Amino acid sequence: MQVINWNSIPLAPPDPIFGILKMCNEDKDPNKISLVVGAYRDENGKPYLFNVVKKVEEEIFKSKLDKEYLLLTGDVAFCTQSQKLAFGENSPKIATVQALSGTGALFLGATFIRKFLGDKIKIYFPDETWPNHYGVFKDAGLSNIITYPYYDPSKNALCFDKMLECIKTIEPGSVILLHACAHNPTGVDLSKENWNVLVKEIRERKIFPFIDMAYQGFATGDIEGDAYSVRLFFKENMEFMVAQSYAKNMGLYNERIGALSIVTDSKESSDRVLSQLGIEARTSYSNPPAHGARIVARILGNEALYNEWKEEVKIVSLRIQKMRKLLYDKLVEMKTPGNWKPIIEQIGMFTYTGLNVKQCERLMKNHHVYLVMNGRISVPAINEHNVDYLAKAINEVVLNPN
Repeated sequence: MQVINWNSIPLAPPDPIFGILKMCNEDKDPNKISLVVGAYRDENGKPYLFNVVKKVEEEIFKSKLDKEYLLLTGDVAFCTQSQKLAFGENSPKIATVQALSGTGALFLGATFIRKFLGDKIKIYFPDETWPNHYGVFKDAGLSNIITYPYYDPSKNALCFDKMLECIKTIEPGSVILLHACAHNPTGVDLSKENWNVLVKEIRERKIFPFIDMAYQGFATGDIEGDAYSVRLFFKENMEFMVAQSYAKNMGLYNERIGALSIVTDSKESSDRVLSQLGIEARTSYSNPPAHGARIVARILGNEALYNEWKEEVKIVSLRIQKMRKLLYDKLVEMKTPGNWKPIIEQIGMFTYTGLNVKQCERLMKNHHVYLVMNGRISVPAINEHNVDYLAKAINEVVLNPN
């Protein structure tokens, strides 16, 4: 007996990023370049494993630790160290729970918002944001999503005045999603001056911020500096949420290690919040993974390892900046029409090239250069071996739009 009409289930559309990656993987051309996925690559285009992570992993292996369950809220040392990394200190007012990387942290936070602030609450997203933000929040039961001005495509730059003007109209009690640093997908960040203005306006409007910090250290190479926004909101005694990810800044992509922190008004409130987050984790995935959490906790909890990690993050970040300059110089040298200055002005893993859909299609079809259709490229995928080919391909599609 057929209970479900299987023919009524539509085939889901391919993920816009992983769909293009699949095309790239199936391409046999030896010159192909994948600028799609936000994962760091070394000079030879290989996935990069942090040396400090390898060292700690070996220590953990030799320790022959068991595989027992963690607490529902995760590894205690991991949560303590994650809180300190984000806020600069530990506080009884902060409830921190281990999550399944940054995406899982966002989902736990969104679920908490729906449960305690209601499913009708208005959620404000920047008009350019990580596409998966929409899916995560909607799957958590939040569909009242409104965008605020953030990025001006005509100038390939931040439109802070319009952003601020919009925020002044947001009704109290609403939630606003903010990128801490290395904005995905534009690479256009708020300055410290912008944040200083923003925190005052958000506090005055009684808006609840949800800060996504997926790239701490990858914006400038400065771990503390990249957390400026989070530490500013905390210093200003704001109540807010922070989603952290260790996928990028420790290269722990498939370990799925992240954290969600909620800043409350007291230890008593924090205890209640943490208990609810534990229940959310229990009903969602029951228990978080231990291996990656142990790696993070050991690195952040040991001064020598922490300093070694900070230096390695700085090296990685500097290489990204170097690749930006290299591509920019090649395009300028060829006198490719257009404004390429944003490539070196933007920061983090991504840059908006300003290429349109037709040009992106031509890059993929004619040159085997794969990128997201909005012109976003992952800068770490560029290296000294492929930058000439990439620059020439971009030059060709710009000069020959048809």
